[in-house]
Amino acid sequence: MPSVSDWKIPSSAQPKPEDYSYDLDHALAAVVGLRTIIPADAFTAETLGTERAGHGVLIRGNGLVLTIGYLITEAQTVWLTLSDGRSVPGHVLGYDQETGFGLVQALAKLDMPALEIGQSSAASIGERVVVGGAGGRARSVAARIVARQEFAGYWEYVLDEAFFTAPSHPNWGGTALIGPAGDLLGIGSLQLQHVVDKGQPQNINMVVPIDLLKPIFDDLQKFGRRSGPPRPWLGLYATEVESRLVVVGLADRGPAKKADVQNGDIVLSVAGKEVRDLAGFFRRIWAQGQAGVEVPLTIYRDGETMDVRIKSSERNRFLKGPSLH
Repeated sequence: MPSVSDWKIPSSAQPKPEDYSYDLDHALAAVVGLRTIIPADAFTAETLGTERAGHGVLIRGNGLVLTIGYLITEAQTVWLTLSDGRSVPGHVLGYDQETGFGLVQALAKLDMPALEIGQSSAASIGERVVVGGAGGRARSVAARIVARQEFAGYWEYVLDEAFFTAPSHPNWGGTALIGPAGDLLGIGSLQLQHVVDKGQPQNINMVVPIDLLKPIFDDLQKFGRRSGPPRPWLGLYATEVESRLVVVGLADRGPAKKADVQNGDIVLSVAGKEVRDLAGFFRRIWAQGQAGVEVPLTIYRDGETMDVRIKSSERNRFLKGPSLH
């Protein structure tokens, strides 16, 4: 992911104030730059790196910033760059594994505008939106919502419905999806390729809808995570290949690796029920109970079908907690 300070959006793709009924520059002033440093021995250091950069959105006047959680997972140092050029330290408040949202508290008085939280369920396909990055119009994209649909990520992650926007923001992590009323509809998470007419691939952004924040907001502020029992986590990465689920990676020291699951294994069923897609696979795992439950898989390897039983764990047990300031 490129740095938040060494690029600009082409002028033709930038939002223009006259195209929106709200104060565009005022709304974009709530988007901040975010940089984090993660210890080299952190669980996510190898996959996500030890230096991460992206964006966050000021959602409260007291310095509360919403971002995408992978930017701040296991962070020992957090810096926020404001629209007026100041940099201030921040503290990780929490991260929700199920949605991907993360919260950061600025450790200085900001005196910056906060972006009002909107209602993502009211947004429509084709609606004109802004994917806002830190740095104002020059680092933001005038876009439209091109789809609303289920999304499953190989890292044991499923959203019942995510937003997809185009054209894509090139520095997507933690961007603000700003709706027609100038309010926050979601937080940018990924860049994906989508095949359009004539087979031409198009880059699009996946955005986590803001409505998913409301039920867990108080928990994240108070406890750093959502309340209730955590989901079972196996620590395997899978992908769909011709209606089959293939293991393509294993988390070091994770439950699946300890159970001798191997790269290339084909997952046939979970607890006796056939699975053929990522979302169904992960939901079937979660249906077995809370973290710690034993999850039975039937896999195919080297011409043989075999059963394995994986004692699941809680993903957060493998992660370093936030540093205290």
